[in-house]
Amino acid sequence: MRTRVVRIGRSHGVRIPNAVLEQTGLHGEVEMAVLSNAVVIRPGKKVRAGWAAAFSRMRKNEDDRLVDDPPLSSTSWDEKEWEW
Repeated sequence: MRTRVVRIGRSHGVRIPNAVLEQTGLHGEVEMAVLSNAVVIRPGKKVRAGWAAAFSRMRKNEDDRLVDDPPLSSTSWDEKEWEW
């Protein structure tokens, strides 16, 4: 399929036919890369994808504790003189 590079303000763009968008499922944000002198457009990755599963694994492995647990002991200065 041939298409044209068009000027969009100070940038450029390529018109992508609806049929191609429907076949690829592209919409919204996309990721673009240059590979072997070609432009590759992929669906954008969801922000924080996989985080819920990673946190579940951390909980299962009891790896979700604070590093300084139990907390460091505080001094009298911390208790009486420090102000927020």
